[in-house]
Amino acid sequence: MENASKALIMAAGVLIGILILSLAVYLFANFGAASAEIHRENDASRINQFNTQFTQYEGKSDITIYDVVTVANLAKNNNEEYELTSSTDNNFYVTVNLKGTSTRNNLEKMTDTQLQQLLRNEIQVDTTDDEGSTYQTLPTYTCKVTINSNTERVSTVVFEIKR
Repeated sequence: MENASKALIMAAGVLIGILILSLAVYLFANFGAASAEIHRENDASRINQFNTQFTQYEGKSDITIYDVVTVANLAKNNNEEYELTSSTDNNFYVTVNLKGTSTRNNLEKMTDTQLQQLLRNEIQVDTTDDEGSTYQTLPTYTCKVTINSNTERVSTVVFEIKR
C-alpha cells in the first residue's frame, strides 16, 4: 500500500509539473503576442508621425514656396538620415517635385544656394484684382502626396502652382 500511495504522489507531482509548464508556455506565448502587437502599434505610430509632416499640406489652399522649401528640407534630412541617394520600392527615400513657373524635380537634392535661387524665381506673380489693378503676390500651390505601398511611408510629394 505504501508503494501505491508513493506512486500516486509521484503521478500527482508529474501532473502538477506538466500543468505548471503548460501555464508557463501559455503565458509566454500570450506575452509574446502582446509584445509583438505593441511593437506593431509603435511602428505604425512612427510611420504616421513621419507621414504627417508631409500629408499636412494636402488639401490646403494657402501653400507658398516657403512651405515647398520646408518640405524639400524635411525630405533632404530624411534621405541623409537613412543615407539614401535614390528611390527604390523598398526604401524610405522621399522625392519632392515642383510644377511652378518651371518644373523642377528632386528638390530634396538641391543645395541651400539652389533653394535660395528657387525662392527668388518663384517668389512673386502678377495678380489682377476685380478693379483691374495689377499687383504682385506669392503664388500658391496644391500638394499631392504618394505613399509607398511597401514601406507605408511617403515616397513622393508634388507641388503644383494653382492657376
